[in-house]
Order: sequence, then structure tokens, then C-alpha cells
Amino acid sequence: MENEILDVLIVGAGLSGIGAAVHLTKRCPGKSFAIVEGRDRLGGTWDLFRYPGIRSDSDMYTLGYNFKPWTARKAIADAPSILNYLDETVAEYDLADKIRFNRKVVEASWSSEEALWTVRVDHGDGSNSTIKCNFLHMCSGYYSYDEGHNPDFPGKADFEGRIVHPQFWPDDLDYTGKKVVVIGSGATAVTLIPSMAESAAHVTMLQRSPTYIVSRPGEDKWALRLRKFLPGKLAYLLTRWKNVLLGLFMFNLARKKPAEFKGRLLEMVKEEMGPDVDMAHYTPTYNPWDQRLCLVPDSDLFESIKSGKASIVTDHIDSFTKDGIKLKSGQMLEADVIVTATGLKMITGGSAAISVDGQPVNFGEKINYKGVMFSGIPNFGMTMGYTNASWTLKADLTSEYVCRLINFMDRNGTPIATPTLPVGESIGTEPMLDFSSGYVQRAIKDLPKQGDRKPWRLNQNYPKDIINLRYKAVDDGVMVFSKAGAAVKAVPVQPVEEQAIAAE
Repeated sequence: MENEILDVLIVGAGLSGIGAAVHLTKRCPGKSFAIVEGRDRLGGTWDLFRYPGIRSDSDMYTLGYNFKPWTARKAIADAPSILNYLDETVAEYDLADKIRFNRKVVEASWSSEEALWTVRVDHGDGSNSTIKCNFLHMCSGYYSYDEGHNPDFPGKADFEGRIVHPQFWPDDLDYTGKKVVVIGSGATAVTLIPSMAESAAHVTMLQRSPTYIVSRPGEDKWALRLRKFLPGKLAYLLTRWKNVLLGLFMFNLARKKPAEFKGRLLEMVKEEMGPDVDMAHYTPTYNPWDQRLCLVPDSDLFESIKSGKASIVTDHIDSFTKDGIKLKSGQMLEADVIVTATGLKMITGGSAAISVDGQPVNFGEKINYKGVMFSGIPNFGMTMGYTNASWTLKADLTSEYVCRLINFMDRNGTPIATPTLPVGESIGTEPMLDFSSGYVQRAIKDLPKQGDRKPWRLNQNYPKDIINLRYKAVDDGVMVFSKAGAAVKAVPVQPVEEQAIAAE
């Protein structure tokens, strides 16, 4: 519908977008909203990626929503199970009619005169339309769906086999009985290798440098026991908090005692692989949690290597040849199929052009506000999950905060909310993501920053964010509330006392 006006527009129908819609339904009843999704199916990451073995790299008791218990046995779930969970959520909350598929946001411009975003949407059939909304909630993730990171390896055109990127897995790829080389050592690579090794002749993981790899049971026995004696929701809540607190404890321990933590991780690899293992292939040059740890369920990667179906080579690529890959050391890796698990291309705000009152937004110049909004951008929320815990933990809290903010604006008759940096006061900044991973470093200059103090600083801490986003005052002296037509000067308002929201 041309020039449709909504209260809220949600961009993306993955875990974040569907969750945001449920929170909006529960906490802001009566608000008009829609979800636009650039693809023809819901699921986001879990539908886009089709490579063998794709699964979560977090447990589903924390990757699941806070309002919908995860009831399947597997704690580390495959993509079809996650998609089924999303389908159930859409059905339970009657969201099917709210999702508009094949609708890609290409431009969003804010008008302070109207207190509205004008969002241009390209349709899959080549047409386009505009939607106006008071609040724009971006739930489209942090990486490009259109392209991954794909280095231009020398001699690539000479290779006579098949080269595939996991983000664009071809339906017709048959690797049965073939030699496969997977370039990369991250979460995608460690997932692919044991799955492909089941039918390939051999799979080699070619890495420039090792990653920390940790085995974890595919099922959470604690959770399964609790389900036998407690109501489902209570068992889920207890398991969720057990995993949250354990994860937070481990992360803090890694940061406070990196040498000891590193030593224990490497000991665990030796316990998996035996005393004769060459630890050069498993010993990273960085400290734990400078990059994400790679989780493997039930030791599947280690088992594939011990069985001889897979192996690890640590070296640098000299060039591709017609038969495989020549390494800097002079070693040749024969291959029929090469999988370039070389990472993602990070972006902020999808690929849309964002502007505020006619001025283009450069996210690299913006500062994060509470991990939800950005300095100088009104009525704009973005879901960014944790780097050290499950994505959905932060996604839930982000959506709850957006709902609190919308309700506050309604009660005070101020339809514009803008996180505003203090005038005449300098704020130190640093990268929003404190990660040394290649995909982060490649995009660092284009990503928003974080400040050196609250509320401009990220917590990366779920319990702290519960207090920060659920309970701390919305009107904190930093968020400036104003009325339509006030592009520069905020209209002073006397905020009414916040009412308790039943859903919280």
C-alpha cells in the first residue's frame, strides 16, 4: 500500500524480528505494525544458510525467547528445528498477516516536521512502495545477505573443481567420495567439517591460525531432568539462568585470568585428541574471548579427525592450482571441492541508505546508546546481540526497551525520542565490538562506536542489561523528547510517572 502509515515498522523476519513483533503485541497493544522481510521466507540466518550440518553455536535455552520455552531435546539445535520454533511462534501470536515477504528496505529518511520515517521498499517483482512509521526497528542482523567475505585467491580461476561459499550453498553440490578442503577455522568451518566428512573421501580444514574449540554435550541433561519434575516454563527459566550465569562466569574468568583459562582450554583438547596430538593446530595466538570460542556438540569435530575422515592443516595459501591448493610451505592439498568459509561482510542498518532531516547517516560517526539506539538518530532501534553470549538474550531486552520507550512517548505526548550527546562535553570513544575477529576488523571503521561512560557504553552483560533496559528511567537526561516540527530544539516536557507495565 503506497504511503501507508504505521506506528512501528520492523525490518527482518528472523529471530530478532519475530521476537520484536511478539513483544510489541504484548506490551504495546493497539499499535499498528508490520514486518518487512527481503527474502521469501522467515528465519533470517537459519533459512539463508543451507550448508550441511548448520546448527546453533549457542544453547537454545538462551538462544530461545524469554517468552517461549525451548522444548526439543537438543540444546544445540539444527536449523530446521530453529525454523520450526519460529513457525510455532508466528502461529501462537498470530503474526502471519503482519509479515510482508520479498520487501527489501532500500532507503529510510526521518522527518522531524512529521515525526515520521519514510521507508522505501523494493518488492521482489520489481515494483516498490513507501511506508511511513513513527518508530523504525531494524532487526536485520549485522551482516550482508547479498555477499560474504570472499578473498580473491591467486590462481582461483585455474581450479578445475567446484568452489562454494557457505552463505550461498548450491543445491546440486555432490561431494560424496570427493576430497574437500574447507578454508577457515571459525564456527562455520567446524560445523561443516564433521557433517561433510560423513560422505566425503576426506575433508581438510585449512586454517591460517587456530581457533579455540570447545566440546559441549548436544543435550542439556540438567534441563531434561528438570522437565520431569517441574512445569515447562519454570524448568526453562531455571535452565536459562543456569546457562546465562555459567557463561558469564566463564567469560569473566577468561578476561581476569587469560593464561590459566587458555591452559585449561588446551588441556581439554588434549583430553579429546590424546597425548600425541600436535597442539600447534589448536593453540591460537590470541587470548580466549578476544574472538568467539567455537562450540562443537558431542565432540563431533574431534571424532571426525580421530577417525581419519578429517584433518587440520595450518598454513598460508600461495595459490590455487587446477588440482587444489598450493601452500606457502610448498605442500599441495588436492581437492575436488573447495569451501571458502572465510567469513561474513558486516554492515549496519542493512544495506539501506539512512538519513535524518535530509542529512545522510554515517554509522561510523555515531555512538551507541544502551546497545539499542544511536546518537542523533530519532526513533530508531537496532537489535545487536551479545558477542559473549546468545544473540536472543539481548534481542529480547532490546525489544522490551523499545516498547517501554514507545509507551513513555505516548503517555507524555512526545512522539520523538533522540539520544543526544551532551553539548560542550567530550566523550571518549572506542570500537563498539571489542573483537579481533577478521570480519569485525574489516568493517570497524564503518561500525558505530561506544562511549567511555554510561549510557553510551555497552555492558555485554545480561544481568546488568536487565536492570539498564527494563528498570532504569527512560527519561534519563540523555534521551531528548520532543514534538513534531522540533528538528533542533527539544520541547521541554514534564514526564508523567512511569506506570508499571503488566507484561514486565
